[in-house]
Amino acid sequence: MDAISLSLFSSRIAAVCDEMGAVLRRAAFSTNIRDRLDYSCAVFDAQGELCAQAAHIPVHLGSMAFAMQGLVNTRTWRPGDMMVVNDPFQGGTHLPDVTLVAAVFVGGDCAGFVANRAHHADIGAAVPGSMPITSRLADEGLIIPPTLLLENSEVIQETLTWICNATSDSVLSEGDFSAQISANICGVKRLQTLVAESGLSAYNNALGELNAYAERLSRQALSEIPDGIYHFEDVMDDDGLGNSDIPIKVAVHVQGHTIDVDFSGTAAQVTGNINCPLSVAAAAVFYVFRCLMAVETPACAGAFRTINIQAPESCLLNAMPPAAVAAGNVETSSRVVDVILGALAQAIPERIPAASQGSMNNLAMGVRCKHGNWDYYETLAGGMGAHACGNGLSAVQTHMTNTLNTPIEVFEAAYPVRIKRYCIRRGSGGSGLYSGGDGLIREFEFTSNTDVTLISERRSH
Repeated sequence: MDAISLSLFSSRIAAVCDEMGAVLRRAAFSTNIRDRLDYSCAVFDAQGELCAQAAHIPVHLGSMAFAMQGLVNTRTWRPGDMMVVNDPFQGGTHLPDVTLVAAVFVGGDCAGFVANRAHHADIGAAVPGSMPITSRLADEGLIIPPTLLLENSEVIQETLTWICNATSDSVLSEGDFSAQISANICGVKRLQTLVAESGLSAYNNALGELNAYAERLSRQALSEIPDGIYHFEDVMDDDGLGNSDIPIKVAVHVQGHTIDVDFSGTAAQVTGNINCPLSVAAAAVFYVFRCLMAVETPACAGAFRTINIQAPESCLLNAMPPAAVAAGNVETSSRVVDVILGALAQAIPERIPAASQGSMNNLAMGVRCKHGNWDYYETLAGGMGAHACGNGLSAVQTHMTNTLNTPIEVFEAAYPVRIKRYCIRRGSGGSGLYSGGDGLIREFEFTSNTDVTLISERRSH
């Protein structure tokens, strides 16, 4: 393909993901998906390798790219099949993130898959917001192994009812799942059109060229990092259940354009919920190195082929069942970014920013009572680290998340809560030649008794 044709192909396949996201947002019932945009969409080839993704949430997308090959090989796919899964140890991240994968067939052949992942504020945990402080995965909500949700393009009602009945508001839950199904159906149709225009063979050849181009750009970017082994260590404040100062260690070995990331020496998995499956750690690694690549680098498997990741089994970053993982996806992934950046700062200090807030500040709330149930979840923005060319940004989501805030008007109209104050915490980012970005103050007034869970980090260190 010539350069223009390859660029058009890359844009068209990425547009499939963008349109899927637009459908999901407009059809969703919950504020978490509709207003905060806590979802991600991607396209994969017939082997489960990443082809394209929208600019959604890094922890969703990187983990899908890492785990999808194993996930699509769990069954024999047929036209009209769509799978649902949230099990962190079988392709998921944490239980609130529910993934739907749909097969794309053209002329009787499997051309690939489309997938979307959305955060459900209620996935059946006893605690409103489904982000409990617990020691077992089973206590964090409904565990959905890879399960067929649509067969021959028809919803398997028994499966959908089983999932929705585990939540406190089955109507809202079914609305969100319908939105996810619709987004995948849209993606299937758009990808079928794209493949049919050129034929499956030409489409696969184009994917091959796209991956080769991405790999060339990746190799060029990564080769600019000086060869060497760069070490860094940081800690998690605690796991909520008595363990504190939990170390995460990394050695980044750079040799030409090949990167080996080794987390040996990281703490063993802990009692609390800050454990994460290897796919989540991989998402953080992919994110950091993607940021070092040229902006035009296609978001496909070829961009990450020279990055290798190792983490000891049963450690904090490669946890085994039945470990709790609700906060690993949001908090531990943030610290993985910090240690990778800390290691790379020794090699290319002028290109690496100072640490950002290092937490997603997860706030879950709601009520379980006979008068009515409600669940809400949000992450709170903070300061971004300064860099060699200027100040850090204030009051933004940093690194592994990419969601919006819920507009106050929407929040207050939907829930028995008032926002009394919402402003920038001036001067909180620290001063220097260039200043770090400032964080937030967000003050809530509850108009009735409410259960609240706060999961955050960087309070001790």
